[in-house]
Amino acid sequence: MRVLLFIAFSLLCVEQLSAQSRWLSVYCFDRETKAPVRNAQITISMDSIKRFGFSNSDGVSVLSLGSFSEELELKLRHGFYEQVQQTIQLKKLRFDQDTAFLKIALERDRTQHLAEVQVTAPGVPEIVYQSKKYSVSDFEFMENGKLLLLLYPKRLEKGGLLAISETGKLSSTFEVREKPKELVCDFRGNAHVVCEKGVYGIHLLKEKIGVSTIEKSYFMKYVFPIIDTSDSKYYFSNFNKDYPAFDYLIYDQLDSSYQRIIEIKDDLMMELYRSEYKWVDVRTKLWARNQEIQTGIDKEIWVGANYFTRSLYYKELYAPMFHRNDSIFVFDYYRDYLYSFDTLGAKQDSVAIFHHYQPKKSGWKRMLVQDKDDGKVYAYFEKDGICSIREVSLKTGKLGKIIRLKHRYVDNLAVYGGQIYYIYRPFESAQKKYLYRVTIPR
Repeated sequence: MRVLLFIAFSLLCVEQLSAQSRWLSVYCFDRETKAPVRNAQITISMDSIKRFGFSNSDGVSVLSLGSFSEELELKLRHGFYEQVQQTIQLKKLRFDQDTAFLKIALERDRTQHLAEVQVTAPGVPEIVYQSKKYSVSDFEFMENGKLLLLLYPKRLEKGGLLAISETGKLSSTFEVREKPKELVCDFRGNAHVVCEKGVYGIHLLKEKIGVSTIEKSYFMKYVFPIIDTSDSKYYFSNFNKDYPAFDYLIYDQLDSSYQRIIEIKDDLMMELYRSEYKWVDVRTKLWARNQEIQTGIDKEIWVGANYFTRSLYYKELYAPMFHRNDSIFVFDYYRDYLYSFDTLGAKQDSVAIFHHYQPKKSGWKRMLVQDKDDGKVYAYFEKDGICSIREVSLKTGKLGKIIRLKHRYVDNLAVYGGQIYYIYRPFESAQKKYLYRVTIPR
């Protein structure tokens, strides 16, 4: 009895399989050249069932029909051809045993629209944004490559306008009524507008500008000093504009440990800074001693921070850090070295740098800018109004070729994607401040 049931069940399965073993062979070819078309996406729909396939190098795709109705919907898509959508009656097709054959001639898509491309010669300035109503005060690059602009009609002190610029047009705006100062990006690449009393984070919500309030003291103390991150590590500095020394440090979130990477110190400036205590009057010395007792900070530092920093001899330290690939680079202009470290803070190499020597002759402006796209670092020079940048080799410390700008006395220079961005308005002109862009010659 069991043997008979097994034989009956097997015959039933064979009958069902034979009923389902029907196939559709679709041949795709170019109507003009008659050549087979490969990688055409073919979809057939039968009742509630769908089958998918792609044409091979011979332009053929074979799909299973099963035991469904004699009518199906066919859709065909290809990047270079017009879409095809047909209702197919299987009884009208040519069958060879269990396979139906269908030929489809494809028309080339002649309605493809390419975006407008403006080609300019390297070194020729191109206007990115201009307006008869607004001047550009500052700009930053968003993560999606869009430009965030800080605009103002007459005076920035009376408030400004945040705007997203796309191809020279404003796609979204937000009015800032508090007195704005500048745009900055934190270590995560998020843009912020720093105002006189507060800081506001900027983000895009469905192509519209959204603003969130951040306490300024918190931002300047805990967010702004962070330069970059790597895995679980934060790279930051304890820089203070009123003290001629600071450290670059690493904070590891895994074990909450701190590690000093390098100390930056101007020895001559520090000597003058601390010696200021010798020349102040007795009342000031008594005040400094009381401050030392209350805070534990040396009395000479109190006098230096409150008196020497106001003199013509004091200059804030400038020794920037940059993160590129798996290395950290620190430009120590007070030891004349470019140091490189790995992401753990271990020193890898050091090379001598001299481009900061004789700044009056070279026009060195104590300014390095990094291309956030490829990580290259450029030094900025300005002499007699003539502005130029030169790439700094992170391996040798040497400068590359001079790249001069056509305009004189530019503002807010930045480099992104192999292009120089800056703000400029002709001298003694009624023109508003425009944002320009120059392609770096290669």
